[in-house]
Amino acid sequence: MYLSAPVNAYYTPTLHITEGHAEVTVAVRRDFFHAAGAVHGAVYFKLLDDAAFFAANSLVEDVFLLTVSFNIYLTRPVSEGEIKSVGHVVFRSRRLFVAEAVLFDSAGREIGRGSGTFMRSEIALSGVPGYGTTIGERGSDV
Repeated sequence: MYLSAPVNAYYTPTLHITEGHAEVTVAVRRDFFHAAGAVHGAVYFKLLDDAAFFAANSLVEDVFLLTVSFNIYLTRPVSEGEIKSVGHVVFRSRRLFVAEAVLFDSAGREIGRGSGTFMRSEIALSGVPGYGTTIGERGSDV
């Protein structure tokens, strides 16, 4: 499901999911840079949101979650290597999930962090293109 999203053809991420936890990794590319020569905050947001979202949605078997709000902190620039986002669920109720994610550079230094609130939608996971298919080496079976 994740890798079949058109936006991910551009970013070419990898995704690994376990229960309540997700990791997303992308290679840094120059076309991700802002004018000052480092990765744009929009890329940070995407990776943080993706890791937090899939950590939360890993706990839901029937419907797609929606991001309700997301707060980010950009703490260090990065301009080479890889960026890894690690997300985990910190709260869940019947309809609402809160998940946090932390971004790391190739040296393991924290470069950003964020937290999001996610809500159950009425979109059945079974109707989402790519859901339940195995992608192979580039990702997991989401």
